[in-house]
Amino acid sequence: MIQFQQICKSFGKQRVLHEATFVIRSGERVGVVGPNGAGKSTIFELLTGNCMADSGTVGIPSALRIGHVRQQLNPHGTDDSLLDYAESALPELYAIEQEIHGIEHRLAEGGAGDPSALRRLGDLQTAFEHLGGYELRARAEAILCGLGFDPAALGDPFRSFSGGWQIRAELARVLVSEPDILLLDEPTNYLDVIAVEWLYDFLRSFSGTLALVSHDRYLLNRLTQITLEVSGGMVTRYVGNYEQYVATREERYRQLLAAKSNQDRKREKLEQFVERFRAKATKASQAQSRMKMLDRFEEVHVPQIAIRAPRIVLPPPPRCGGEVVRLEDAGFSYDDTRWIFEKVSMRLDRGEKAAIVGLNGMGKTTLLRTLAGKLKPGKGKRVLGHNVEIGYQAQDFADVMDPEKTVYETARAAAVNRSDGDVRSLLGGFGFRGEEIDKRVQVLSGGEKVRLALARLLLKPCNFLLLDEPTTHLDIQAREALEHALREYSGTICIVSHDIEFVRHLATSVYAITGDGLTKYFGDYDYYRAKVSESAVLVQAPRREPPPVPASSVAAEAPAAKDRKQSKREVAQRRQEFAKARRPLELRITNAEQSIERLEIEQARLLQELGSPEQGADFQGMSRRLGEVRKEIERLSGKWEEAGLELEELKKEHGL
Repeated sequence: MIQFQQICKSFGKQRVLHEATFVIRSGERVGVVGPNGAGKSTIFELLTGNCMADSGTVGIPSALRIGHVRQQLNPHGTDDSLLDYAESALPELYAIEQEIHGIEHRLAEGGAGDPSALRRLGDLQTAFEHLGGYELRARAEAILCGLGFDPAALGDPFRSFSGGWQIRAELARVLVSEPDILLLDEPTNYLDVIAVEWLYDFLRSFSGTLALVSHDRYLLNRLTQITLEVSGGMVTRYVGNYEQYVATREERYRQLLAAKSNQDRKREKLEQFVERFRAKATKASQAQSRMKMLDRFEEVHVPQIAIRAPRIVLPPPPRCGGEVVRLEDAGFSYDDTRWIFEKVSMRLDRGEKAAIVGLNGMGKTTLLRTLAGKLKPGKGKRVLGHNVEIGYQAQDFADVMDPEKTVYETARAAAVNRSDGDVRSLLGGFGFRGEEIDKRVQVLSGGEKVRLALARLLLKPCNFLLLDEPTTHLDIQAREALEHALREYSGTICIVSHDIEFVRHLATSVYAITGDGLTKYFGDYDYYRAKVSESAVLVQAPRREPPPVPASSVAAEAPAAKDRKQSKREVAQRRQEFAKARRPLELRITNAEQSIERLEIEQARLLQELGSPEQGADFQGMSRRLGEVRKEIERLSGKWEEAGLELEELKKEHGL
């Protein structure tokens, strides 16, 4: 059990935690929420020992292993490949493996009869097996691929990846280690929607204690059972996920307000009585009694509720034609060699709220920029509808705002034929009121910059909004405010976002980008997920699970006729030979399964397109490709079964 007792922590003059007391019990799944800068990450730093409390005690069992995703990495401090870096999560495992190799080397050079070496080898192999050493590489590969890494890139140097991908690798490294306590601080910041879904599935089966700092309501609502609110230096524990916490907090706040109001009325009456009668001899004793009652009053403390984001009000969009934008067989390439996307045909209609989803690197941002007219298709064409006025916000919105200008000056410069009153009114709708409009851009928080960028975007009339990751740097309250404003907006919207709840509550249609092209789903995000799952189930051929690979943790019992020492030596040798021979077979099984899964997704898509044909569809080409996919699935299934049988034979051959 983790215990915080009367913890105080300040950074300079800023008090982050003040007498914070709470517990996290073994096996609990805890969401840590609160305003930006409230001290959520500080709690993790205290748990890992990266910083010390000014006063109070942090209690955590010393035998438990903690996994914590580091946000600041040193890619030049390692020469490891991506896969080796992910595997290095358990240094004790590496030390055991090195000692095993050393003992085996000594035994091979003539020390085969050393009983102490054989006993130590058996103990080490048992410990290696217990820590999952034989499955470590396969586990690392599966987690890296689940988080979106290309299997072909697993051997690339860790330092060659961008910062965002390095953070993904660090997340994979922590997950590979299978810690007793898992601390995740904004784990979805660099993940796409598909990787977030995979992470949810992975964490759902995690058996240890989980503490999650996140603005992602999807994970908080589906994974957590306890919520810790960090606000105003205090930490308050609530039972329930994020939605339950919000409801409980609001009810508790209303009850405290009512109790304080009732107490204030009683206090006021007593004070009036004392003031009126304390000078009168006949009432002096009664006045004195009421003064004592006042002294005994316990103050009802109403904690400041987490700051709510201001309500965002979008102006009505100007009228436009029914068709907003259309792409016809469009393609784009930066070098005329590698095409980011090809043969993309899509159309957005007035009032549609579309989300573009897909793995990172599939071209979501490029497609959004093409729709916005920021990029010109290298193939095909883009057609903009009648009287369509575009508002486009890129991910680098903050880079195009002058840091020296004030909020008002930034907004005023973007306004076209708008009065000062209109500018101030719109800024007020985005939370910039009074003296806040005189803040300089350079001192704004990430969330404030997002709101300013949106306000500036909307100061010119637009009826087609294209937003690339609009919730980045926004806390939960600000995300909910933006989500509500966009739901009420009557214009057309196209978004790219990794925030699943944001997409779920906003999108009325979904465009999914895969290696095979673009597919439109005429429904919300839940409909899209249901159709993808349904298609995969319908076409998935029944397959046997790969034969289990036994992992015996004790030495085999020696036959009565054999010498005990000789038996131990033979068992150790068989286990070592088996461990070396099984790895390539396990890799063949894993690779076959991953390839089959990709082909089954493509097969589902082809069957869906053939079942619901669009005008001009290439039936012959789709049918031909469907036949090729089915043959490839059959071939890979045979390879999968062949590797599984070889693994089974290998087990028998080594007597394991």
